[in-house]
Order: sequence, then structure tokens, then C-alpha cells
Amino acid sequence: MKTITINIPDTVDFDDKEALMVIASRLYEKGKLTLGQAAELVGLSKRAFMEVLGTYGVSVFNHPSADLDRDVDNAKRHSL
Repeated sequence: MKTITINIPDTVDFDDKEALMVIASRLYEKGKLTLGQAAELVGLSKRAFMEVLGTYGVSVFNHPSADLDRDVDNAKRHSL
């Protein structure tokens, strides 16, 4: 895993956990991290991470609509 150091002025009310959450949520939103990877980065379960994503303006459902259409078609072909 990569390690980065960020210098944030002392005057900014921003703790380590919040910084990690901002980074993880944006990387998840951009598709750079999976939900599990993003949750692991901030030390949360997938469920807990999903619950707080909305407070950072990120939807849990970040897949392109074409992916959803393909998944629905695939499910229809394989249903009994």
C-alpha cells in the first residue's frame, strides 16, 4: 500500500479520519478504489462506509448505466 504525507495547516479543523474519508470517497467515486478497498482505507466495514458516503456527496451506486443494463440483461439470460 502506498503511503502519502499531507501537510494541513493547524488552523484547519480537519482530523486524520476525515481526511482519509475525503480521499477514499473520491477515489471510490472515480472508480479508482472498490467499495471494499475504500472502506479498508478508512478502517470501516463496507456497510459503515456505505452509510457515510452520502455525507461526502458520493452515491454508493457509481456504476455507469451501461454496466447496469448489461447486468440486467445477463441476469435475464441466466434466470430460471
